[in-house]
Amino acid sequence: MSQTDSERPELDAATRRYLPWVVALAFFMQTLDVTILNTALPGMARDLGVDPLRMQSAIVAYLLTVAMLIPASGWLADRFGTRTVFLWAIALFSGGSLACALSPSLPALVAARVLQGVGGALLVPVGRLTVLRAFPKDEFLPVMTFIALPGLVGPLVGPALGGFLTEYVSWHWIFLINLPVGLLGVLASLRYMPQLRSSAPRRFDGSGFALFSAGLVLLSLALQGLGEHVIGTAIGLVMLVAGLACMMAYWLHAARTPEPLFERALFSIPTYRIGLIGNVFARLGSGATPFLTPLFLQLGLGYSPSAAGLMMVPTVAGAMASKTVAIRLIRAWGYRRVLVLNTVLLGAMIASFALVPVGGPVWALALHLALFGMVNSLQFTAMNTLTLGELDARTASSGNSLLSVVMQLSMSLGVATSSALLLLFSGGVGVGPGHQAGVPLMSAFRGTYLAIGVMAALAAFIFAQLRAHEGSAEAGESLQD
Repeated sequence: MSQTDSERPELDAATRRYLPWVVALAFFMQTLDVTILNTALPGMARDLGVDPLRMQSAIVAYLLTVAMLIPASGWLADRFGTRTVFLWAIALFSGGSLACALSPSLPALVAARVLQGVGGALLVPVGRLTVLRAFPKDEFLPVMTFIALPGLVGPLVGPALGGFLTEYVSWHWIFLINLPVGLLGVLASLRYMPQLRSSAPRRFDGSGFALFSAGLVLLSLALQGLGEHVIGTAIGLVMLVAGLACMMAYWLHAARTPEPLFERALFSIPTYRIGLIGNVFARLGSGATPFLTPLFLQLGLGYSPSAAGLMMVPTVAGAMASKTVAIRLIRAWGYRRVLVLNTVLLGAMIASFALVPVGGPVWALALHLALFGMVNSLQFTAMNTLTLGELDARTASSGNSLLSVVMQLSMSLGVATSSALLLLFSGGVGVGPGHQAGVPLMSAFRGTYLAIGVMAALAAFIFAQLRAHEGSAEAGESLQD
């Protein structure tokens, strides 16, 4: 719930100065962790004795946990206070990181990632909520811009750092480095994080949360299990039907509840409806690439972990560079034209990785990755500002929460889908210690990139439903990824 300036807490000078740094540290922890793991997957798989093509569960477990718990983050902060929840978030994230480093098997790692995801689901939303309530409106945008900068640094250094640690030290350190950062975050939070609660907290829709979460988990596990053939067809179909039933039950429940988990009024806003659905399908492709590309570089092209990590830097650099032109393009062309054309281009860029040859020049691949990063970032900026641009005070919180859930869920499904396609196209070829890069797997990677690219491009049909005047160009002033 928003506050007027008269209702905002009085902060001392030290808190006003250092609170943005505390929240920025949380942003950095989360974005670093999301990107540092991908480059390390082949090395982790070797130590854990599993096929690298089946390591996606370590990523999906985290993303799915975050998606499931995001809707509860605001209510928890209102109920227990921002400092209390923020401290618990750091503690759970750090504890989960330690458990990940100590994991002796893939199932243990997946369980530890779930614990880490509980903390990750609360870190950024509660930090953002604290800033929203602590700073007046005229200071909010500059503070959030400052906080977002470490969120850009995390993806920039994460893949390279993950590759270097895996190759020269041990993959365990990609999790252990979170511990000193977490300790610093706890000490800083105890001093500079205010204990804020809503003056009139809304009732939490516990029944809706249970139905929605159950549907989310059942559908995701069913699709992942069927795609990888790790569960029987009968069990998978039962889980799929049960998940759909839970989602339908939630929809009916929301229609009769005064304060549902997500406002049904959101779906009466054309730009929100189209933007949300478009996000699902476009991110199936773009969400798969952070998982797929480091595997492709190492298992397909024969790059070392450190070299593969460095090759991911152009993607992030291209994404950062596109921020300077995104708003000008949207203002000049409008959302409909930008999203339709860029979605097709995004699909084509993903599919074009199927043309990358073994032993090709490094500069050409780096340029390819940079161009992909630019197109991908423009897609995120346009989709998210379109989706949120016409929300009002009543729907802003619920709409932003649902978009965050959809983003995490789509990335989870993208990772699961690309992994299932890799296994399908590889014909069950295992990747053991004696595997020679590029021999049995290049055709599998090429088929996967083509399929993922086509799926991403199909989202253009969704964005084509926009009318030429729909979407506010001014919404692009608030860039979101």
